[in-house]
Amino acid sequence: MAPLQLEEFELLHQNICQAFADPKRLLILYALYQQPRHVTALADDLGFPQPTVSRHLRVLRERSLVSSERDGAAVIYRVTDERIIEVINLMRGVLRDRLQGQVDMIPLEKENQQVA
Repeated sequence: MAPLQLEEFELLHQNICQAFADPKRLLILYALYQQPRHVTALADDLGFPQPTVSRHLRVLRERSLVSSERDGAAVIYRVTDERIIEVINLMRGVLRDRLQGQVDMIPLEKENQQVA
């Protein structure tokens, strides 16, 4: 394995991590993974204003996380690489485990407070 380089992580942050910075974009990615669709359908399904969805799609498209294809007058969007959903699912699993660990610690903290 090649040595880790700061430049690679800067590219990762710029091209992928920043796209994850808004939870609406994560929801958009999941929705498009389930079914490619046009912006109006996506906005309706998610309950977001169409301009908001369009703005987030632009960010995701600029980072090549979604692609667009013209279908008559409509433009259909889709996730370009299913692995991005796997990455988000892994991060969700880490979060779930961390939150569960915090919940598991609460009885211990109360027990320690009672002993003191």
